[in-house]
Amino acid sequence: MKSRTRSTSATTAIVTFVVLLLIHGSHSFYLPGVAPQDFVKGDELYVKVNKLTSTKTQLPYSYYSIPYCRPKKIVDSAENLGEVLRGDRIENSPYVFKMREPQMCNVICRLILDAKTAKAFKEKIDDEYRVNMILDNLPLVFPIRRLDQESPTVYQLGFHVGLKGQYTGTKDEKYFIHNHLAFTVKYHRDIQTDYARIVGFEVKPFSVKHEYEGNWNEKTRLTTCDPHSKHTVVNSNTPQEVAENKEIIFTYDVEFQESDVKWASRWDAYLLMSDDQIHWFSIVNSLMIVLFLSGMVAMIMLRTLYRDISKYNELETQEEAQEETGWKLVHGDVFRPPTNSDLLCVYVGTGVQFFGMMLVTMIFALLGFLSPSNRGGLMTAMLLLWVFMGLFAGYASTRLYKLFKGTEWKRIAFRTAITFPGIVSAIFFVLNALIWGQKSSGAVPFGTMFALIVLWFGISVPLVYVGSFVGFKKPAIEDPVKTNKIPRQIPEQAWYMNPIFSILIGGILPFGAVFIELFFILTSIWLNQFYYIFGFLFLVFVILIVTCAEITIVLCYFQLCSEDYQWWWRSYLTSGSSALYLFLYATFYFFTKLEITKLVSGILYFGYMLIASYAFFVLTGTIGFYACFWFTRLIYSSVKID
Repeated sequence: MKSRTRSTSATTAIVTFVVLLLIHGSHSFYLPGVAPQDFVKGDELYVKVNKLTSTKTQLPYSYYSIPYCRPKKIVDSAENLGEVLRGDRIENSPYVFKMREPQMCNVICRLILDAKTAKAFKEKIDDEYRVNMILDNLPLVFPIRRLDQESPTVYQLGFHVGLKGQYTGTKDEKYFIHNHLAFTVKYHRDIQTDYARIVGFEVKPFSVKHEYEGNWNEKTRLTTCDPHSKHTVVNSNTPQEVAENKEIIFTYDVEFQESDVKWASRWDAYLLMSDDQIHWFSIVNSLMIVLFLSGMVAMIMLRTLYRDISKYNELETQEEAQEETGWKLVHGDVFRPPTNSDLLCVYVGTGVQFFGMMLVTMIFALLGFLSPSNRGGLMTAMLLLWVFMGLFAGYASTRLYKLFKGTEWKRIAFRTAITFPGIVSAIFFVLNALIWGQKSSGAVPFGTMFALIVLWFGISVPLVYVGSFVGFKKPAIEDPVKTNKIPRQIPEQAWYMNPIFSILIGGILPFGAVFIELFFILTSIWLNQFYYIFGFLFLVFVILIVTCAEITIVLCYFQLCSEDYQWWWRSYLTSGSSALYLFLYATFYFFTKLEITKLVSGILYFGYMLIASYAFFVLTGTIGFYACFWFTRLIYSSVKID
């Protein structure tokens, strides 16, 4: 029943997202779906609970998968497609505050652990799971004060379920649970109206073995917790152990603090997790690579090519014309269709689809649509844009197919619509089965899976066919030179022009342009941090495009000068090989930065990074291909050929 509810909300979210994009113009000051909420003194504030997360296992679980205190009725919040795919499970909780009314030592519930519940808590403490909560769309954070007073406070999302260690000199390692939460709600008050807006939600967790006199009932007063004291825990130095038959009493405090931070800036503190200086270093590093490559391209285009074209065009006698050298020598073969030309068309079309998705997503992110406050918005936007960009995928693949004198455009359209999503879906299905086997909330429900299939076959595939039809109806692109009927023999190449060596060398610079920013992206994905530096990311994306284009043009020119005219696939693979370095870097990151020990978690990491590397290959390969395609057409249309 629960999965059916989630699937309905997931499909509804698709329509809602599109509608929000359309009506954004009338509410341009606020992010879509995120508007400030005003509270007066005494208004009830409802805390929601989200998934339990761990950087050690990468498997999210719902809050109530372990026996925490429950409200009378658990209600699931409506979630968009991105939230479901991320494993978010937002539900109500028994934590209810009253605006600007501090509360001390409120008892939530009392729990007697049996063997099963004690084991559940111990497993989550072992794997360092953190509890995530939400108040007024703000995630709960645990502030860490730095020793250096000038440095800003660092925030960690959520708080640990508990901790383990030795106690009172015993050698045995014991488990202790955080059963007392000291919340701090920060608010910004309007002096004129006395309305207040929530601008911060912090917590300090404690492990306290609560004590009381007499038998337990609803009115029992805890002797370890004085509600009239400014200090919450006054008489207990004993933490609450997790073991069979142990009694746990869950309590909380709420403190309200007035803040100068305005509502529009309340996310700033959450986004101080990354250092801008390192991002600028990344940009400068990437720009140096671009300047180096631009110098080489300029030298080739302005000096060497200009000299070549002038020399070729000044040849007057028949004898001189026959003594062709360099790249002009292969003019009769340079536009000969490559082997597996159909597959090249499919991958070029898919790359165009991916490029369009990335470009529009980054523009939306720069405009503020996809901020962290719009939870799940980034993934939802990417999925929907991928679907709608199928139109351009079909158009690009069929235009290239017609250049190769192809006639069966429907077959190319079908392969374009199925190949990349099919491979990714197969990997995703295996990974989802593993997550489902672990009973994690990260497993995509059947209803959401059905919604994804509807998006794929109901919208994306038809759009690919529409784009293919339009592309095939247009006149074929004409080659600047005629192709000989008999292919010429390619001379033996120097060792440095070997295809494998050349391709592997070509991928180093595009990867070098992005690898520093890649570190922050991996950290945000696998270490549960926010990524919001979309301005830097857009600059790096532009640098990546320029780098891929320039390195491919340089190596393509050297290849043609060596009288090797088989540039079609090599141009795609030259810049696309950067995906290999991305995967190798992801492997390095896994062993140096992550503490994953479970086999399933390791398979998930490498499975998802394989999908990311595959997508990066398609994107960079297409950029390199089109750069080389433009370059070869330009130079061969500039010389006189009889």
